[in-house]
Amino acid sequence: MIQLPSPVSAYIAATNTQDAAGVARCFLPEGTVRDEGEVHRGTAAIAAWAHETGQRYRATMAPRHVTGSGNHCLVEATVEGNFPGSPATLRLSFALQEDGIASLEIGV
Repeated sequence: MIQLPSPVSAYIAATNTQDAAGVARCFLPEGTVRDEGEVHRGTAAIAAWAHETGQRYRATMAPRHVTGSGNHCLVEATVEGNFPGSPATLRLSFALQEDGIASLEIGV
């Protein structure tokens, strides 16, 4: 079983149920998400991004490998959903602080 930091585990659980408000709660108030060439800053923008991508892709993710320590966590996950090339392997790079996720960068 893969051990994930609690904010990352909560993020994945919220993403898998398309819970946009739950995704946003995982982030610090000034947190950022970089995805598909765009930056979403702040919990309101992150909630809007999570809602839109959740509705569009209906994606779920399964972590396959995790590396990192301290304030950095890199998760390799299999993502399945409503998008060309599904399933795909994505890399999610998290910067963490005590209170939650400071930033997330999603890439292939």
